Amino acid sequence: MPSAAALKKIRPIQLVAVIFFTVSGGPYGLEPLLSYAGDHGALLILLITPLLWDVPAIFTVLELNSMMPITGGYYKWVKYALGTRWGFYEGWWTWLYTFVDLAIYPVLFVQYASFFFPVLLQYQVPVCLLIIWASAGLNILGIVPVGKVSLFLSAAVLAPVIILIVLAIHHHSGSLSIPSPSLKGITFPSFGMALYTVMWNCLGWDNITTYAEEVEKPVKSYLVSMIIAFVLVMVVYFFITWIAQQSGINHNTLTNDGFPALGVLVAGRWLGIVIAAGGMASTLGIYAAVLLSVSRVPQVMSEDHLLPAGLNKLHRRFKTPYISLIICSLVVSFMVLWTFADLLIIDVTVYGAGLSLEYIALVRLRLKEPQKARPFRIPLNVIGLCLILVFPFVVYAVALGGALSSTPEALKAAIFALTALLSAEVAWRIILISRPHLKIN
Repeated sequence: MPSAAALKKIRPIQLVAVIFFTVSGGPYGLEPLLSYAGDHGALLILLITPLLWDVPAIFTVLELNSMMPITGGYYKWVKYALGTRWGFYEGWWTWLYTFVDLAIYPVLFVQYASFFFPVLLQYQVPVCLLIIWASAGLNILGIVPVGKVSLFLSAAVLAPVIILIVLAIHHHSGSLSIPSPSLKGITFPSFGMALYTVMWNCLGWDNITTYAEEVEKPVKSYLVSMIIAFVLVMVVYFFITWIAQQSGINHNTLTNDGFPALGVLVAGRWLGIVIAAGGMASTLGIYAAVLLSVSRVPQVMSEDHLLPAGLNKLHRRFKTPYISLIICSLVVSFMVLWTFADLLIIDVTVYGAGLSLEYIALVRLRLKEPQKARPFRIPLNVIGLCLILVFPFVVYAVALGGALSSTPEALKAAIFALTALLSAEVAWRIILISRPHLKIN
């Protein structure tokens, strides 16, 4: 059964902000794209990859969420469509990928904060732990405080980016152009890492449905909010990448020093400071939003007796899964020493596997329950769905292949990700042994 509904529900405008941070949080993290794809390939990969990777995911999420707008989101969909075992796989994989994903943001916060206070690099772990547990406290207060904070941080993230874009266009007026799109000269490993970079900066559309019962008019709210968020994300990504190309900034400098270095190049140190502050706001907002989504998954898996019973315990006052939030925060606290590149590969690889189950669930429910009410329905038959869903599978396979043929470090990360995927079967076997009377469908 669904968990007890929260006393207060999030409004659509706040939902847009939470979605924005769950899937993007601004362009921060997109910096390596030019190093991997070059001036001629960056915009091409940036525009095509979301069409093949994100759009199918968005429409899949909208249809499944319109059928079952309940706490637990994608876990509940897969469990209902494919059975308890695959539902467990979905929840387990997403739990693992989110731990990896969450570990990235406190580290990025320290990197951007070091623009002001370089000494913070020496205290990275304590600062990361402070962010982790402050966010846990905010999430325990409930979805509405998270939504309000996300709305404020959205402005703090977007304002510096808009200033950068406007000033760059003003300074380069009359000399702006778009490099001819081409993938010529890009090696397969670099192409794979370019895909991973864009995929990572655009993933998480399914995560936003795990708290659907805490959203006002969820079917309509998700439809409008996801469209607005997607357009906003792509406009920001396009312009910031285009401006980086026009500025002539060294690609390695952009990768190593981030968008604050671009701000310094465009308008001086003051803009670099503003951009760095936006990066700090971005990482805080993303962390809080992603923690909000992942904390609901172990809660509902616990209610289904697939995880320990304590994980579904709600706070007496705020009605939030505070035990789940504490457990998630404990795990992330031990993962903040990983490198960004390794975390990116592991993150996208494990996430892609879970997303694949959602696509299969979509097709399965079209075949199994074609007449079931779907307030939002993708205007394609089953054959059309299967053809469209080939695209994200191809993008996923190419990106993984590129990583496997890349550096030894990238290969290790990819192998670790595959091992993490296999761990779901081990955990499932342990559950069957410890709970022999568990109802399996």
